[in-house]
Amino acid sequence: MVERFRPAAGGVENVAWTVAHGLAAAGDEVVVLAREADPAAGVAVERLRVSRAWQPLRVLAFSHAAAQSSLRLRPDVVHSFARTLHQDVYRAGGGSHAHYLERRHGRAGSLLRRLSPRHATLLWIESRIFADSSQLVQCNSEMVRREIRRRYGVSDERLLVIPNPVDLVRFHPGRKAPLEAEGPVWLFVGAGFPRKGLDTAIRALAASGASRAQLWVVGRDEPAPFRALAQRLGVGERVRFLGVRADLEVLYASAAALLLPTRYDAFSNVCLEAAASGIPVVTSGANGAAELIRALEDACGGPCHAVREAAGFVVENPEDVAGFAKALDALASPELRERLGRAARAVAERHSLSAHVAALHDLYRRVRH
Repeated sequence: MVERFRPAAGGVENVAWTVAHGLAAAGDEVVVLAREADPAAGVAVERLRVSRAWQPLRVLAFSHAAAQSSLRLRPDVVHSFARTLHQDVYRAGGGSHAHYLERRHGRAGSLLRRLSPRHATLLWIESRIFADSSQLVQCNSEMVRREIRRRYGVSDERLLVIPNPVDLVRFHPGRKAPLEAEGPVWLFVGAGFPRKGLDTAIRALAASGASRAQLWVVGRDEPAPFRALAQRLGVGERVRFLGVRADLEVLYASAAALLLPTRYDAFSNVCLEAAASGIPVVTSGANGAAELIRALEDACGGPCHAVREAAGFVVENPEDVAGFAKALDALASPELRERLGRAARAVAERHSLSAHVAALHDLYRRVRH
């Protein structure tokens, strides 16, 4: 179950699309319940007619319609990628919404936003799901599992960590192409620039010692405030806004590193895509995918630990501009980038679609037995 079944519609939608097709390729019979779907879905889709006028009503209506369809279809397993009340497995792809509000808006801002119908509805659904002992909860990171366990008291038996998969063919070091840049290119990829920490990335670029390095920004958001910030900091000519790109695999493989100082991400897919493309990743401790970067440190041995001691690939505080700048300075070494890029690819290879489908099959067997 997912509200929009379209590739490239968003992080959740991309994962749902990939997983549905991966399950179908493995021989499973897959039916997708969605209110919107790509005409060339490639798997069976049942369109649910629900109101789109107001998000709280839309979410509740979709949950009800999906539950009714599930009762009629009587599948072996109901796996929801949306905020719905009734399923066997709920994928907490965005983590805990309550925790997201606190990390994104602070404690005071979170309390104010809880008064809105939109957030109140999402929080109510979330609390109902986590209180239902019959449902298993798929977490895409250990960070998410810790959040849900601490906040809602969900037992460890119900919380299973299965990280997102990555397309190891599309995202590959072999996609590398020459870039029009004199120095290293740090790549920033993400929609919602404020939450993803673009301001921190620009400040880190300005504070780092690599005077010829550039920051290339990919994503759907209004760039004007960030262009102005870059100009004020004297790096306006070194920050390029590329908008939405269809050739991300080429940009990943060709960049020097991914820079993502996100203020909250349950699991940022772009980190895994960059790692699969063979480039190092610098991100914050507020990102569930930071666990992969720590795995990268373990995989590459001593030199990675030396970098972590200077500032690290995982800068715990997303507001730590100096920490991110030190990480970029360390990664100015082409030799180190190449070594870390190889280790990054090795870590990404553990998260293939086939491995993800195998983990889901194990999870589904728990539901059926």
